[in-house]
Amino acid sequence: MPRAVISDAEQLTIAGYIDNLWLERGLARPTLEAYRTDLEHLAGWLAARNSVLLRASRADLMEHLGWRIGKGYQARSTARLLSCLRGFYRHALRQNLITEDPTLDIALPKMGRPLPKALSEADVEALLAAPDVTDSLGLRDRCMLEVLYACGLRVSELTGLRLDQLNLRQGVLRVTGKGSKERLVPLGEEALSWIERYLREGRAALLGGQAADVLFPSRRGSEMTRQTFWHRIKLHASQAGIRGNLSPHTVRHAFATHLLNHGADLRVVQMLLGHSDLSTTQIYTHVARQRLSDLHASHHPRG
Repeated sequence: MPRAVISDAEQLTIAGYIDNLWLERGLARPTLEAYRTDLEHLAGWLAARNSVLLRASRADLMEHLGWRIGKGYQARSTARLLSCLRGFYRHALRQNLITEDPTLDIALPKMGRPLPKALSEADVEALLAAPDVTDSLGLRDRCMLEVLYACGLRVSELTGLRLDQLNLRQGVLRVTGKGSKERLVPLGEEALSWIERYLREGRAALLGGQAADVLFPSRRGSEMTRQTFWHRIKLHASQAGIRGNLSPHTVRHAFATHLLNHGADLRVVQMLLGHSDLSTTQIYTHVARQRLSDLHASHHPRG
């Protein structure tokens, strides 16, 4: 991206907006960093054209969006950028930093709603069975996969779990999701059994005598990064013979899809996933309907 160095004043303006987002909306750190990057990229693009964020016109922003399209940026990332810019310029308007919002009348790019990648129940069983549970690392991974599938957690929610979020007696997790919203998610007997075994046989070995409250520590006894768990799940998927671009989010999709396939109410799935809007959850109904169509075509005499 052709960008010039942005000024300290613009860095402060961007930082002020990001701090405001954190204070007012409690957005997750990855989201805040994505917004910061989007604003810095646009500021650099404008600086190369002798302009700045707070003087950008609607025409400037439209030109930048057109430039992104020409460079092959995906519609989803451009939609995120525009959402960020709308918030930024409304904040600037409230702070009397500008007199007119340049994002008015700029429409979001049209996006198709991609269906979640399908993962069969047999694939999930193979994935869960892949780690070597005779090893403390493998036992931890098996436990994490069981919890991921049983609860449908986001990967950041899984890797960030603390001991005090686990209630073994009631068999639930207290999960902190997007916007710092908490929800209680049942574990189920199988996941609960693996957690108890992991706490008895695996966690202390990973900690190596260190004191830590993280439920699933890394080899060094600290909180595991999302990237590390992504690599671990790819390793176990390969061992299980599962092809395709499998990720922790694929297992979250499987959790939701399999619940709906077995008759769960959509509202219940929404609560378990931690979706604030039911429309976000409704994408899974397409998956469930496709599954029913395939079953009908395969087994009905006139399918």
